[in-house]
Amino acid sequence: MPHKTGNPWTVLTTKPIYENPWMRVVEHDVLTPLGNPGIYGVMHAQNLATGVVPIDDQGRVTLVGQYRFPLEQYSWEIPEGGGKKGVDPVESARRELLEETGQTARHWLPILTMHLSNSITDETAHCFLAWGIDQGQAEPEETEVLQLRHVPFAEAYAMVKRGEITDAIAVACLMRVRLMALDGDLPEDVTRLILG
Repeated sequence: MPHKTGNPWTVLTTKPIYENPWMRVVEHDVLTPLGNPGIYGVMHAQNLATGVVPIDDQGRVTLVGQYRFPLEQYSWEIPEGGGKKGVDPVESARRELLEETGQTARHWLPILTMHLSNSITDETAHCFLAWGIDQGQAEPEETEVLQLRHVPFAEAYAMVKRGEITDAIAVACLMRVRLMALDGDLPEDVTRLILG
């Protein structure tokens, strides 16, 4: 059977439910793909998400630990954050890396663009590999109480495999970087840092 890629939903009405600087929630009265009446709620992100896998000269990844309010649990992640739409995502990623870790990087490579929880939100994440790291002073926001861990890339990847890292951006990015290294899609010096 041929694949159908058009929109099978019919939107009858749309009403705003809630808005703040980070999100806008709307509810649509719809006809489902089978033509039945229903509702569909969507959370529109006001910003883009970014994630960075920073690899230092010893092949270590900097992980950021913080309590995640919606989950009510502690989470280990790569440096992540938001950036304004219309701003180059790598610039937002540079800012987040500096704020959360105090690090700057001489080399940046886009590795992944992903849609987060695409059944309820249009949030998009732009992710990068960064190397040639220089360490400075972190400048976290007032809402961030952060811990930093510098672990070999193999240990960060093992944390994903053991289920100790569950954040979607971190899981996807760490797996993507390992695949890129195994497939020969990274500079040789970076591949050596990642694979040992």
